[in-house]
Amino acid sequence: MSSYKYVSHLWNDAEAAKLDPVGRLVYRSNKLGADQRITNTGGGNTSSKIVEKDPLTGQDTVVLWVKGSGGDLRTSNRENFSSLYQDKLIGLQRSYAARADKGLKSPAEDDMVGMYNHATFNLNPRASSIDTPLHSFLPGKHVDHMHPNAIISIAASKNCQALTQSIFGGKMAYVPWMRPGFELGLAMQEISRQQPAIKAIMMGQHGFISWADDDKACYELTLAMIEQAGAYIEGKYQAKGGDAAAFGGALYQTLDTAKRHATFAAILPWLRGQVSKEKRFIGTIQDDEKILRFVNSKDAPRLAELGTSCPDHFLRTKIKPLYVNWNPQSEDAAALKTKLSAALEQYRKDYAAYYAACKRPNSPAMRDPNPTVVLIPGLGMIAWGKDKSESRVTAEFYNCAVEVMRGAEAIDQYIALPQQEAFDIEYWLLEEAKLKRMPAEKELARQVIIVVGAGSGIGKETAHRLVKEGAHIVCVDKNVEAAQATAKEITDKLGSGIGVAGTGLSNCGPAIGLAGDIMDRASIRQMLDQVALAYGGFDSICVTAGIFVSPDTTGHIPDDKWALTFALNVTGSYLVADEAFKTWKEQGLRGNLVLTTSANAAVAKKGSVAYDTSKAAANHLVREMAMELSPLIRVNGVAPATVVQGSAMFPRDRVIASLAKYNIPYTDDEATDSLTTKLSRFYADRTLTKNPITPADQAEAYFLLVTNRLSKTTGQVITVDGGLHEAFLR
Repeated sequence: MSSYKYVSHLWNDAEAAKLDPVGRLVYRSNKLGADQRITNTGGGNTSSKIVEKDPLTGQDTVVLWVKGSGGDLRTSNRENFSSLYQDKLIGLQRSYAARADKGLKSPAEDDMVGMYNHATFNLNPRASSIDTPLHSFLPGKHVDHMHPNAIISIAASKNCQALTQSIFGGKMAYVPWMRPGFELGLAMQEISRQQPAIKAIMMGQHGFISWADDDKACYELTLAMIEQAGAYIEGKYQAKGGDAAAFGGALYQTLDTAKRHATFAAILPWLRGQVSKEKRFIGTIQDDEKILRFVNSKDAPRLAELGTSCPDHFLRTKIKPLYVNWNPQSEDAAALKTKLSAALEQYRKDYAAYYAACKRPNSPAMRDPNPTVVLIPGLGMIAWGKDKSESRVTAEFYNCAVEVMRGAEAIDQYIALPQQEAFDIEYWLLEEAKLKRMPAEKELARQVIIVVGAGSGIGKETAHRLVKEGAHIVCVDKNVEAAQATAKEITDKLGSGIGVAGTGLSNCGPAIGLAGDIMDRASIRQMLDQVALAYGGFDSICVTAGIFVSPDTTGHIPDDKWALTFALNVTGSYLVADEAFKTWKEQGLRGNLVLTTSANAAVAKKGSVAYDTSKAAANHLVREMAMELSPLIRVNGVAPATVVQGSAMFPRDRVIASLAKYNIPYTDDEATDSLTTKLSRFYADRTLTKNPITPADQAEAYFLLVTNRLSKTTGQVITVDGGLHEAFLR
C-alpha cells in the first residue's frame, strides 16, 4: 500500500538497516506504538523469532524475543523484551496436554505462566507477558498483536465474525473472545494450521494479531489491515450522517470554554474528595471535540452503561464509567453536585452487586468501588488514577472506547464484554499477583503539593525535594517563567509519564508552573482553580515566598516598603490560607499548610525592623491558622536563618551590605560566589553547629511537615538555623 489515511507509515529502511535483529524489533515496536490509532499506551505486543548462539551449548537456537509484561511499545527499549527458547515454549504444549485440569481459565492454564521462567534465554530478567504463547505458537517469524480502535470497532460489533469475512475478504480469520493465555495461543495455532494462507486473526472483543517472515512486511501488513478497517468504518459512518448523527445525534450543547472551566474548577476538588474515600486520586480532564460529541449525545447513557470491550480498556476504566444525567443548559453547578452525589452512591452499589454476582471462591477482595471515569454532558470527561500518568492513561483508554463505540455503531451494533468475562480479567489471580509485585508507593504518592515561591531559593529546593517522594508539584511564583523553569526541571528529570490524554492544563506531567501573586486574592483564587483543572485538587501548600527590604543609608524603612514587607510576609500567607481553606473544605481531605517565618522573629536587632517584626507576626499567624483550619488542616512553620547560598533574598548588593556591616574584607570586583561564600561562612561560625545553612536544609523541614511523620503536630514552628542560641524559645 503506497498511501495511508488512517495510520502513519513511519518505517525508514536506512534507520532499520543500522540495527541488529533485536534492535529492529524494538524499532518496529516503537514505530507501531507511536501512532495512537494503532495501539493504546501499554497495549499490544510484538515479537521476533531470532537465531542466536546458545550460551550453554554454543549451538544455534531460535529465541523468541517478545515484549514483556508491563511494557509500552512507544517507549520500549531492549530491556522491555523477554527472551525465551522457542523449542522449550513449544515443548510446554506437551506438559499442558498431560494436565487433567487443563482448559480455558483453568489452574493448569494459569500455571503455564510460571513455566515461562524455565524457558528464559540467557538469564533475561524481564517478566514474560501472558500473551507469550500467542507469539510462540503462530508460524510467522515476526508477530504483531495490536489494539487499534478501528479493528476493535469490528471486534466489538454484534456480528463481528460476518463483518470480518466481509471487510477483509477471507484474508483475516476469526477467533471468538478468549481470555489471553495458553488456550488462546493453541486456538490460534490451530487456525493457522487449518488456514495456512491466513496471516491475521480477528480477536473477538479484543483486537487482532498478524504475522510475516519479514519484519518490515509484518509491520506493513499490520498497517494495511488497520487502514482497510478504518476506510470501511469511515465510509459507513459518513453514509449515516457523520459527526452530526454520531451516537444518535446531540441531546445537549457544550458549554463555552470559560463556563466549562469555571464549572470544572467548582466541582473537581469536591469530586476528588468523594472518589478518594479509600485512596486519594489524581484527576485528568478531557473536553475536546470528540469526547464532548459523545457525552452530549442521545446514546451516551446507553453506551456508557454497557461498559468497554477491550480488556486493556476496562482494567483502567472499570466495568463502566459514571454517566451523570445533568442538563448543562438548564442546571447549575449545585445541581450537578447533587446529581453526582446520588450517582456516586448508586455506582458504588452497582459495583458491589457486580462483584457479588461474579466473584469466584478464590477471588481477591473487592477493590475500590468508586468510578475512575466520570462523564458529564456539556463539560466532558474526568478520569482518575493513582498518579497523573495513570489518570491520563485512563482518560486515553476511555477516549479509545468512545472511538470503538463510534465505529461499531456505524457498521453494526456495539456490544461490551459480558460482565463475568470482564470480572475474570479484573480479578484474575495473575493480575492480583502483578499488583502485589508492584513496588510500594512513595511517602507522598497521590499527593498534590503547591509550593509558593518555587521559582528560586528555598521554594525551588523544596519542590525538588518533595517530588522525590512521589508528590505532584505545582510550582507557583510571581515570576511565572521561573516557576515554569522549575517545573520543567522536574519534568525533564522524571518524564511526563506514559499517558498521552488530557486537555489544556490537564495535559501535564508530575509538575506544572503557574503564576501567582499572594498579595492579590483574585490571583490566588485563579491559581487554585488552575490547580483543580490540572490535577483535580491539592493536598498541601508550602509558602516559601518572602521579602527582605534593606533600609536606606540612615537605617530608615520608607512607609511603602514597610507595607510591602507585611503585605508579602504576613498578609500574603493569610490570603493563601483563607482562599485554600475554601477548597480544602469542599474536598474534605486532610492536608497541610506550611508557612515560612524566620529565626529573626525571635531576635531583635538593628537594620531589619520591618522584616523581623513581619516574621514575628508570621510566627503567630501559624498558631492562629492552626486554630482556624483545624481539624482538617495542620498548620506549621519553618523558620530559616542565614540561608545565603542559593537564596533569592541575598542578591549581590545585600551580600555586600552585610559584609560591610560585619567588617568582613572584600573587593568590589570580587565574584558573587566568593562574596556569598564569605558571608555564609561568617553566619555559620555564629551557630552552634558551625555549618552553612542551605536551601536543601530548609527543604527537609518542609518535607517533614507535609508527611504524616508529624501527624499530631500543628501550630508549631521548626527552626532550621544551625543553632542560633539568640533565637532559642524563651
